[in-house]
Amino acid sequence: MESVTLPGLFIAAFLAATPVPFQSEVVFLALLATGAAEVWALVAVASAGNILGSCLTYAVGRGLGGARAARWFPIKPAQMAKAEAWFQRWGVWSLLVSWLPGGDILVALAGLWRVPLPVFLVLITIAKTLRYAAVALLGLGIFG
Repeated sequence: MESVTLPGLFIAAFLAATPVPFQSEVVFLALLATGAAEVWALVAVASAGNILGSCLTYAVGRGLGGARAARWFPIKPAQMAKAEAWFQRWGVWSLLVSWLPGGDILVALAGLWRVPLPVFLVLITIAKTLRYAAVALLGLGIFG
């Protein structure tokens, strides 16, 4: 059964880390509740999918860097200035809360502002893995 459920969880977690409106926690908790796979496997697969989805969002932000002055750019200059001030205040450490609602914007901004990829990967890996570990602990408390 793991051969079917884990790829589905990976896709759900990947999508959840992109601008696509999707919540992977529901899939994660359903698989946890049914015992479809070991907890460690669920955390590992969901984390990997979410990290890779964040890499895609980072790449999109990085690719949009040259378009900041374009008329069609979705973020207005005043909004960009506000976001830049916030990001400068909290810096790359803000990526540790990228799992919160709106975190995909932080990830895209990290790409836009060219946060070094190794730094990005370390912080995103910590944030996304801790996220699913916390969801697993919560789920085990409810279903366990």
